[in-house]
Amino acid sequence: MTSNKPIIITDPYPRTMDILFSKENLKYLKKNFTLIKAPKVNKKKFYKENLSKVSYIFGQPDLPTELIKKQSKLKAIFNVESNFMDNMDYDYCFENNIHVLATSPVFAQPVAEMALGLTLSIARSIHIAHDDFIRGKEKYGGEISQNNFLIKNKKIGLLGFGDLAKSLVPLLRPFTDEIMAYDPWVPDLEIKKSNVKPSTLKNLLSSSEIIYVLATITSSNQGMINEKVLNNIKDNTVFVLMSRAAIINFEDFYKFLKKRKVFAAIDVFPIEPLPKDHKIRKLTNVIFSPHRAGALDSVFKEMGDIVLADLKLINKGLPPRLCKKAIKETVRHLRSKPVDIN
Repeated sequence: MTSNKPIIITDPYPRTMDILFSKENLKYLKKNFTLIKAPKVNKKKFYKENLSKVSYIFGQPDLPTELIKKQSKLKAIFNVESNFMDNMDYDYCFENNIHVLATSPVFAQPVAEMALGLTLSIARSIHIAHDDFIRGKEKYGGEISQNNFLIKNKKIGLLGFGDLAKSLVPLLRPFTDEIMAYDPWVPDLEIKKSNVKPSTLKNLLSSSEIIYVLATITSSNQGMINEKVLNNIKDNTVFVLMSRAAIINFEDFYKFLKKRKVFAAIDVFPIEPLPKDHKIRKLTNVIFSPHRAGALDSVFKEMGDIVLADLKLINKGLPPRLCKKAIKETVRHLRSKPVDIN
């Protein structure tokens, strides 16, 4: 007997359904939907053969025009990532009322907390003191703190004012009210509503004492942070890179960090995993975090929670409310690539 349950292709690579969904949520999905697991290889052939009967996709596989046109009942694509990928025909989806959704809202708080944590570690040499202690070379009292500083009353610059920045601002408020932001996609009025001062890029870089890079990668800002731009940054500035690395010319960034008296924390890299012999690993004025700011088990389960909640709404003919919706006017400019590491 043929089942009339809606079909979901599960393709959340590099994550798995067990990582994303609780046992209770998985049980609900299996009871109410037919789940088809996408293979890791020959995906084009798989989608070509199965897309016509599918209602939902968990994941965002490559779906160029000739492939996505195979669909006949597709209602939604749930991209279980932090960004929309540059790998599908969005216009076709908009024209055919197919929701394209991302789980990015769940990453904002954990990434913001990690950004603050990295900043505090730089400010007070926490990571250095820990390593010294492990090696039996600890320095007591103020011996290691000569170049340390307080975040209190520092001038903060936010490059990008999306979900990440909006989650970071409340965490910074106990330390300072001197917060400015640059984001050409966000109206000044929206920035001001968060009691943040809109700024030009040049002013933000030249006057900030701590800079957070939080912007989504677009066709207009790839490699935007280059040698010329970096030269606006003054000595002793803290530079915290939390969004996609493609916004930075990494070779220029390396030279800047090596030559200048600045500090940096980096959570994202142009190649992941970063090659073991990459020269940036040798810099002592940098804290490295292997793209783990948002990688928490609780966050992955929250991704599954909002996917399931919106799935239930769409399946009843209602609009999604929790996942981030792809917007026609902006998504065509995005340039994020899928991650290969969970």
